[in-house]
Amino acid sequence: MLLALIALTLQSNSVVFTNGNIYTGDPEHPHATSVMVANGRIVAVDPQFIRAPDNAIDLHGATVVPGLADAHYHLSGVGAREMTLNLEGTQSLQEFLTKVKERVDETPKGQWVTGRGWIETPWRPQAFPTRYDLDKIAPNNPVYLVRADGHGAVVNSLAIELSHITKETKNPFGGEIMHDPQSGEPNGMLLDAAHTFITPLLPKQTQADREKAILLAVQRSLRMGLCEVHIPGNSWTEIQTIRRLYSEGKIKLRIYDAAIGDPEAPRVLAQGPSVGEFDNHFTLRGLKFYADGALGSKGAALLAPYNDYNSTGFLSMKKDEVLPIWKDALRKGIQVWTHAIGDRANRTTLDWYEEALHAVPPEQRKVKDPRWRIEHSQIVTDEDVPRFHALGIIPSMQPSHAIGDLHFAQSRLGMDRLKEGYRWADFLKAGSIIPGGSDAPVEQGNPMIEFYAAVARRDLKGYSGPGWHPEQAVNRDDALKMLTLWAAYAAFEEDSRGMIKVGKLADMTVLSADIMRIPFSEIPKTHALKTIVGGEVVYDSGGK
Repeated sequence: MLLALIALTLQSNSVVFTNGNIYTGDPEHPHATSVMVANGRIVAVDPQFIRAPDNAIDLHGATVVPGLADAHYHLSGVGAREMTLNLEGTQSLQEFLTKVKERVDETPKGQWVTGRGWIETPWRPQAFPTRYDLDKIAPNNPVYLVRADGHGAVVNSLAIELSHITKETKNPFGGEIMHDPQSGEPNGMLLDAAHTFITPLLPKQTQADREKAILLAVQRSLRMGLCEVHIPGNSWTEIQTIRRLYSEGKIKLRIYDAAIGDPEAPRVLAQGPSVGEFDNHFTLRGLKFYADGALGSKGAALLAPYNDYNSTGFLSMKKDEVLPIWKDALRKGIQVWTHAIGDRANRTTLDWYEEALHAVPPEQRKVKDPRWRIEHSQIVTDEDVPRFHALGIIPSMQPSHAIGDLHFAQSRLGMDRLKEGYRWADFLKAGSIIPGGSDAPVEQGNPMIEFYAAVARRDLKGYSGPGWHPEQAVNRDDALKMLTLWAAYAAFEEDSRGMIKVGKLADMTVLSADIMRIPFSEIPKTHALKTIVGGEVVYDSGGK
C-alpha cells in the first residue's frame, strides 16, 4: 500500500526535500534527512528506498523544523509599523525627539504626526515622555505616539486641545489620563481606553492602506520563517479584507484568527466557527477580550500597588458584560482569548472562566474541550499557576517579553514579586502547554528571538541580572514545541500541524543554523533560508 501511494505521488504533484538535518518533532521518528510531499501534505519521511524525482530540492545539510508559528501576532499592526514612523530602538529621549522632529518637519502644518515603538527602558532617566517634550518640537502639528506595548501613548498639547481633555476630565473605564503631579494638568500620557479621546480624530485608514499593511506583514512573516500566525483580535473589516486577499491568491501564510470581542461578538457567535477556509489557510473561531492594560505603561491590574506608582492598575472588562458572551461561546464552539498581564487580571479571568465553564457543562457545549486561552499570563501567583491546567486554560505566552520587560519589571513590581513573572517552567511543571508568540509589533516578531528568549532567558546582549529567574528557562525541545506543536494545539490543529510526519500538512521552516545545538548567542543570528507552506516554497533567501 505504501509503495503504491509513493508511486502514485511520484506521478502527480510530488516533490522531495533531500539532504536535510530535519528535526521532525515526532517522538517516534525524531530525526530525518528527507521528506516527500504531495498535494500539500507529507506522504513519506526518509523515503531512501525510492529514487528522488527530478524536481527534488537539495537542502545542502540545512536544518529543518516543523513550520514555525507565532501564536500571538497582530498582523496588520506589523504591516502598519512598516508604513508609519517607527520609533523602535531609540536609546534616549533626545534621540526619540530628534526622530519625531524629522517627521514633523516633513508634515504640513496642522496635519497629524503618528508613530509607534518607543520605550523608555534604555533612557536615562527611565521616564515617560510628556506633552511638554513634544511641544518643543511640534507646536503646530497634533502628535500621537504609541508606546511599544500598544497600551500607552504620548500626545502633545495641540492633540490634548483638539480632544478636549482637561484637568477635570474623568478617566474612562479601563483607561487612565496621567497627570503632572505638581500642576495636576494632563501630562500627555494616555493609557488603554483613554486613547479613545484621540483615535477618532486621527486620519481614517483607507482600504488601500489596510491591504498594504496586511500584505507587507504577510511577506515579512514568511521572510521570518513563519508558516502560521494567530491574530489576537481584529475587526470584521480586516477579517473580510484578509478573506478577499486569500481569494485573489495574495496570501500564502496560514492565519488562525480571533475577532475582537467588542463589537464583533454578535456576528461571530451567530455565524459560528469557520474552519479551514482557502485550503486550510484561514480559520476564524475565536473572540478576544482584554482584562487589563500593560505592565510597562502601568495599566496591568495588580493585587498590590505598583512599586513605583501609587496605583494597582485597572480592569478593562466587566463581568456582567462578558460572562453571557462567554457562555454563548461555549454553546457555539467559539474559543475565548483574554489578555491578562497582572496577577489580579489573571486571577479575575480564571475566576470568571471557571464560572462560565461550570455554568455550561460539557454536554451542552459544541466543543467539549474548549481550550480557552489567557494571552500573556504574565504575572501569576503561586496559587493560580495550577488552576490553568485544572481548568483546561492555555497560557499563551511571549518569551521575548521576559528579556525586555525585566529591564523595568523590578521597578514596577519590586524584587519579591518578580518570582511571579514569566513562569514558563512553572506552567510546564503544572501540566500546562505554552503556545509561544511574540506580540508583534510590540516585539520584533522574529521566531528566533522567541526561541532564544525561552532557552536562554537573557537579553539579546547576553545580560541576566537579579530577579531574572533563570530557572524558568525551558529546554530546546520544549522551546521548539512552543513555536510548533503547542501553537498547533492552541488552534485545534495538532492533528494537521506541528510535526513533520506522514499525513500532516507540509509546513516546514529551513534555517541557516542548527538551533538545537548551537550556542545560545548564535540563535538570534539564525534566519530562515526557506519557508515552505503546504509543500510550496513561499520564501527563499537564495541561500543567503
